[in-house]
Amino acid sequence: MKFNFFKKTKDLHIFVPVNGEIIPIEEVPDPVFNQKMMGVGAAVVPDHGDIVAPVDGTIIQVAPTKHAVGILAEDGTEILIHVGLDTVALNGEGFQTAVKEGDKVAVGQTLLKVNWDFLKEHVPSIITPIVITNSQDSGKKYSFATDQNGIAGKTVMITVQ
Repeated sequence: MKFNFFKKTKDLHIFVPVNGEIIPIEEVPDPVFNQKMMGVGAAVVPDHGDIVAPVDGTIIQVAPTKHAVGILAEDGTEILIHVGLDTVALNGEGFQTAVKEGDKVAVGQTLLKVNWDFLKEHVPSIITPIVITNSQDSGKKYSFATDQNGIAGKTVMITVQ
């Protein structure tokens, strides 16, 4: 019989999925996110670039309106990237998908191409929440980066223990 009492589990690092300013989820101007109804997380105020994979994992959801992508990380953490607020109303306009459900992805791999100028003209906010949708039941601990600005696929925004 083998015991792993001293085996340290590896932390999961969730990287920023788009270049921009990292803000606490509580500052997102939408109660679904700022009251953590969907789970804990953080958000980015994008300044440019594509949406990239924040973890190695499998795509479990691409919204039909292309505004959101769900990823299952290798440790079982479910991550939702929701691009902008009220973007579902755009019916996919301003977005181009680069992945589909079932695809394996690596950190930094392009998930969505976004026309940020179009979004700025048509939605109330381009703030992009990143939410751990199974955080309530996981028993895991979450720590959040103190960095103000993030580089897509390079800056850790959330650590899962």
